[in-house]
Amino acid sequence: MNKIPMTTPLVEMDGDEMTRILWKKIKDTLILPYVDLKTEYYDLGLPHRDETNDQVTIDAAEATRKYGVAVKCATITPNQQRMEEYNLHEMWKSPNGTIRAMLDGTVFRTPIVIDAISPAVRSWKAPITIARHAYGDVYKNVEIRTDEGGTCELVFTGDSGNVIRKTVQKLEGPGIFQGIHNKDASIRSYAHAVFSYALDTKQDVWFGAKDTISKTYDGAFREIMAEVFEEYKERFEKAGISYFYTLIDDAVARVMRSEGGFIWACKNYDGDVMSDMVATAFGSLAMMTSVLVSPDGIYEYEASHGTVTRHYYRYLKGEQTSTNPMATIFAWTGALKKRGELDQIPELTAFGSKLEQACLNVLEQGIMTKDLVLLADPAKVKREVLTDDFLEAIREEFEKN
Repeated sequence: MNKIPMTTPLVEMDGDEMTRILWKKIKDTLILPYVDLKTEYYDLGLPHRDETNDQVTIDAAEATRKYGVAVKCATITPNQQRMEEYNLHEMWKSPNGTIRAMLDGTVFRTPIVIDAISPAVRSWKAPITIARHAYGDVYKNVEIRTDEGGTCELVFTGDSGNVIRKTVQKLEGPGIFQGIHNKDASIRSYAHAVFSYALDTKQDVWFGAKDTISKTYDGAFREIMAEVFEEYKERFEKAGISYFYTLIDDAVARVMRSEGGFIWACKNYDGDVMSDMVATAFGSLAMMTSVLVSPDGIYEYEASHGTVTRHYYRYLKGEQTSTNPMATIFAWTGALKKRGELDQIPELTAFGSKLEQACLNVLEQGIMTKDLVLLADPAKVKREVLTDDFLEAIREEFEKN
């Protein structure tokens, strides 16, 4: 069989734990036999990030800027327990946060829906796409923990020499402080990305923040989103779609009563949390596509879930696992389809679409990993399989058509 050629490499970012194991299995079983794969490889596994003082993450982001399309495996953002487990030199920040900040991208996450699994929210009939602003908030924060009482101030010194000073809080004893920031330019880029994506997909946009409490920070999000929308308003009307703003708590209530089928635009932390909620309610965190899109048309596809640590520890003991690889497969297919589109290689784009359909066909045939068996209509489950068997079933389905 002649392999499908590639002219421009993908930026390939390897990851951690069980998803790193899946990464190689997916390549060996579903991609390398059919595609003359060209990648520029970066190891974002936690040990290598520590060895390079996390320079490898910066290098991977720069390469993504250069080549325009990347595919990323799930990675660990270490806490104190991970720092001790991996004997790290530093508690490195989220690689996703670093990459998103460097690319100034917006993350779009959409559930992979199959008939055998009914959403946990009975009213949902169509997927909800989370559009997550991917800059600032707690992901670029500065934190202080104090063992004594005292006064914390927020001070801004302008380039002009103008100084703005506000008291955050005076404490009588030990406490914690956190400073977060954002940029008008990033919020504006985010607004353009969301409204452009909505026009491409013909979906309404809902956006929620808490500007009644956070009158300046969240207020800026509301004002800039509304300002940018004026540039899209006429096109939205022609497309028969709308933009709707409400407070974030009201947005959550409305989402839970909705039928789905829209884009839910969220600030960074809100999007992080709500994407997991939406993914779980539709089925599984392993059934969620994720793509980071920058204002200048750079794409980074990734699995939206974590590194499946529990399965990894079982794997290290020599046990077999029934880990769901769907989100990681769709990260690869998304990147390959985009690379084919940009390089005008229709065979590569068609390959990605065909592989995705093979995955869905296998699931609709009732062949599922354990996480989906527990969620699916029992009448539609034919066979629970281990990871390797699931990948082999996809390969067989792919080659049938």
